[in-house]
Amino acid sequence: MFGRRLTWALIFLAAAAVAQCALALWSVRVAEHQVLRGRVAADIQLGFAQLSADKQRLRAWAAQREFDAGAELPELQQLATTMRATLDRLDQLAERAEALDDRPRARERQLQRRDALKVLRQKLDTLVPQLSEHPVPGSGSPATLWAAASEHFDMAQGRDLRRLLAESTAREAETVREKRDDTDRAMTRMRTLWITTAVTIGALALALAVYFARALRRPLSALRQAAVALQQGELEHRIPLQGRDEFALLAGSVNAMAAELSAHRERDTQLRLDLEQQVAERTRALSDALQALQTAEERRRRLFADISHELRTPTTVIRGEAEVTLRGRDKPVDEYQGALRRIADTAGQLGRVIDDLLTVARTDIEAVDIRRVPLDLGQPIRQAVEQAQALAAAQGVDLPDVDLPLHALPVKGDAQRLRQLLMALLDNAVRYSHPRGTVRVSVQVVGDAPGCAEVRIEDDGIGLAPEDLRRVFEHRWRSERARRHRADGSGLGLAIAQALARGHDGDVRLAPRPTGGTVATLTLPLCAAGMRAAA
Repeated sequence: MFGRRLTWALIFLAAAAVAQCALALWSVRVAEHQVLRGRVAADIQLGFAQLSADKQRLRAWAAQREFDAGAELPELQQLATTMRATLDRLDQLAERAEALDDRPRARERQLQRRDALKVLRQKLDTLVPQLSEHPVPGSGSPATLWAAASEHFDMAQGRDLRRLLAESTAREAETVREKRDDTDRAMTRMRTLWITTAVTIGALALALAVYFARALRRPLSALRQAAVALQQGELEHRIPLQGRDEFALLAGSVNAMAAELSAHRERDTQLRLDLEQQVAERTRALSDALQALQTAEERRRRLFADISHELRTPTTVIRGEAEVTLRGRDKPVDEYQGALRRIADTAGQLGRVIDDLLTVARTDIEAVDIRRVPLDLGQPIRQAVEQAQALAAAQGVDLPDVDLPLHALPVKGDAQRLRQLLMALLDNAVRYSHPRGTVRVSVQVVGDAPGCAEVRIEDDGIGLAPEDLRRVFEHRWRSERARRHRADGSGLGLAIAQALARGHDGDVRLAPRPTGGTVATLTLPLCAAGMRAAA
């Protein structure tokens, strides 16, 4: 079977990989050992050369001290410390060299090295105290002094230290050369072994790859073609493989599956077509019903919200006028008549608002009828302020009378709608003011002739956050501050005011005051003919 042959081939490749890994680890270990032996030998050679140089500096120091040429004892101690450190390092390196190389020839050199280090350390231990007291012992002629100095510095235990250091340096140099040669031979052997192993494993892997590539090409090509055909929906395609190996068995299973899928696809296609037709019909019916329900529900909610908002202000004004009129002592008839006129005007406004709400229930706020005729803007401003004063008194807010310009403010608009617009802005300012707060109304003409009438309504209430400015005119939207200040409210007043202002070719803007509160600015265009008449 093909699977058994493939398994044995993989086992062989895995064994070859493991053997190559083991060979790599052994090679690394051998190379590391050789490099370490060579490094230790080089360090020992360098240490003996440094000892020879320090010995010469020590002798030079003694000569300077003998001739009083500036040699100091701290310098002697420093030289002695350096030489002892070098001897300690050489002792450590000698121990490592003995652990790394235990061949007979190496042992002989290690004994000679130990003997040389012992003689040098004993000489240093006796020489430094002597030099601290007398640099060079003896007296007489210069030749006698030189001979005494040579005996003092170069002889120890009957051995010439110069020859001892020279022999040690030469011996360590020879050791370094031997280590280098050993390393080169080891690297050559490992290179040969690596090349042989790599070539052998590569040749066997190549042979196996060629064999299995030839064995797999035909069945895999047939399976690939079948997979592409099935992916493209050609369920009539069959794989032409014969035999009893794994690929032939797989081909038979795929052919049987293709035949079964072809039969199922015919049945599923017909069922899917029927189901899609039924789902489409039901989806259209449900979509139409849902759209109608959502439209009706949205209109119902908007109607109730608009009714609750628009009816609240006129009824509050009527109640406020009645309470102010009935409060305290009897008043003159003209005051009762004035209050009744304002109540009647507000009741008429309430009737028109109800008509508007019915219109809003059928369409939207933009459908409210606005009958624009030439009029003086000062009259609806004054009437709206008078109506709002009753609302302000009920809320404990001060609303002074408005100071209008001496000349008329001719505009083309609907007086009742303008009063409704101003009442919406005044109602908003009063409701969101603090008790004992003040709402101020001012009017001015801005811009080139004929210009625009600008009505500013300022309060010192809760104010607006900068991030709320872009949403204040959205239908039924209220800011977080507004909800905390008053739980009631539907968020329709400013939206209706904006719609009414645009219906008069004007605009409403809101901005926070630096000292707290809000400024609502209503801008309406003035009539040129009316301005000339006023002038």
